[in-house]
Amino acid sequence: MRNNKLNYVIVGSFVLAMLFGLIFSIAMLTGRTGATDSYYAVYRNVTGVKFGTQVLYEGFPIGQVEEVTPVAQGAAMSFRVDFSVTKGWRIPEDSIAKIAAPGLLSAITLSLNAGKSEKVLKPSSQVNGQEAANVFAVVSSVADQISLLAEKDIRPLLNNLTPLLASFTKTSDNFGGILAGDGSVLISDLVSLTGDLSKRVPGIADDIQEITAGINQSTKELSTLLTEKNRKQIESLIGNMDTAAANFTNLSGNLDGLIKDLNNVVTDNKSKIDASVVDARYVAGSLARHIDALNQNMEATSRNMYEFSRQIRLNPGLLLGGTPPRDEATPK
Repeated sequence: MRNNKLNYVIVGSFVLAMLFGLIFSIAMLTGRTGATDSYYAVYRNVTGVKFGTQVLYEGFPIGQVEEVTPVAQGAAMSFRVDFSVTKGWRIPEDSIAKIAAPGLLSAITLSLNAGKSEKVLKPSSQVNGQEAANVFAVVSSVADQISLLAEKDIRPLLNNLTPLLASFTKTSDNFGGILAGDGSVLISDLVSLTGDLSKRVPGIADDIQEITAGINQSTKELSTLLTEKNRKQIESLIGNMDTAAANFTNLSGNLDGLIKDLNNVVTDNKSKIDASVVDARYVAGSLARHIDALNQNMEATSRNMYEFSRQIRLNPGLLLGGTPPRDEATPK
């Protein structure tokens, strides 16, 4: 009898010890091994957040999520996330509670990024919340925007650019014809005119000097006929006329130099003008030849991007588990 009672006591003690160990393990796993302080944060999207979600402070586990409560704000909906942390844990006032995943396949956590404020939040206070970035939603949005851009902006632009390039090509051909025909005649006439002017200017200057000399002689003769009272006024007038004649002589010399410079500019730049016309015609012809290929490549690119975005929307898992293309060189 004594041996049976002893066995019962040993077995009962073992069962109690295992039960106590199980309770202690569960308490350790849930994080409720001591006193805690409660805080909360508000989010517009709480994907993956639920009761028991781990709360990390700069990567260090300090608590867990206790409750997720929907809160109606007019026509919109937000979610209040209540979480508990180790009692006495100091959380700066400008800290941010961000919903994040440490890795691509890791579980969602509530990560507290420590702020720089010296003020500490009191228990039951609100922590600034920040939603997690959705990679698949961003990729889908970018693909939709690229498809919309190709349909509404790029294709109409190419359709408008084609007649514009054709018109530019026609205009360049007409301009080249003008330069080759009437332009050469105009330049030759201009060269002849400048040469004729350069020959006549010295004669004109000599004639002006002779006229000036005659005027001077006439004034001398006239001075003998006039009285002493008017002589001073006449002499002043004659001096002004001499100054005007000298200025006119200088002006004729400057005009002669200007005509020579104009003749040199027209003669020296004739080859450059011809080269510019040839380059313009070559650029216009190259654009006209390749515009169809450019339109086809842009249309094929837009179709590929549309198909890519459609496949990702239908099955986002293709980004992680897609099968590689079959090598045509290997036998089936």
